[in-house]
Amino acid sequence: MITLHHLNDSRSQRILWLLEELGKPYEVVRYQRDPVTNLAPPALKAVHPLGKSPVITDEGEVIAESGLIVDYLIRRHGDGRFAPAMDFQSRDFIAYQHWLHFAEGSAMLPLLLKLYVGRLGDAGKPLWPRIEGELHNHFAYINQALEGREYFVGDSLTGADVQMSFVFEAGSSRGPFEQYPNMVAFKQRMQLRPAYQRALKVGGPYRFAANS
Repeated sequence: MITLHHLNDSRSQRILWLLEELGKPYEVVRYQRDPVTNLAPPALKAVHPLGKSPVITDEGEVIAESGLIVDYLIRRHGDGRFAPAMDFQSRDFIAYQHWLHFAEGSAMLPLLLKLYVGRLGDAGKPLWPRIEGELHNHFAYINQALEGREYFVGDSLTGADVQMSFVFEAGSSRGPFEQYPNMVAFKQRMQLRPAYQRALKVGGPYRFAANS
């Protein structure tokens, strides 16, 4: 059985959502952040050396990294759903791979920089214009990609939408989010999905879900 090692208020919430969309049996092992440091507990290192979440175990394999987990679950347990066929001459497949990797490879970096540099106070001020510029650059690109579209790829939910969802959730609390209407609408649509709502009940309080 698939086991998700789930850390509260983390990227593992999107894996919970995907598991609910897949409708396959799974179990959850819960971990709580330290209330002072907000760091993951040491117990996660017993699952994977990095001590981070999400991590899944399935048939003896330990699999980390959100993008790999999303793609693995869909290819292994999706029954042909939630991803285009693997065809490097297909525009949909290329787009799917692009957004699957763009989420963490590009979009999350300025959001993380804003979080950490913001903690430096005035010492971080010289970096703020560059960080804000990168946030606008990435968000404008995403917003344009969603123009006239309900999903990032094709006409139904794929792993690309699931993977990108955390960018929207983190961005709504850290970035210049409200000025990008296509992103706002996408986030609202995804969070209204029944599987997303079920995942919230399974995972427990999730502070990003409340942001608009």
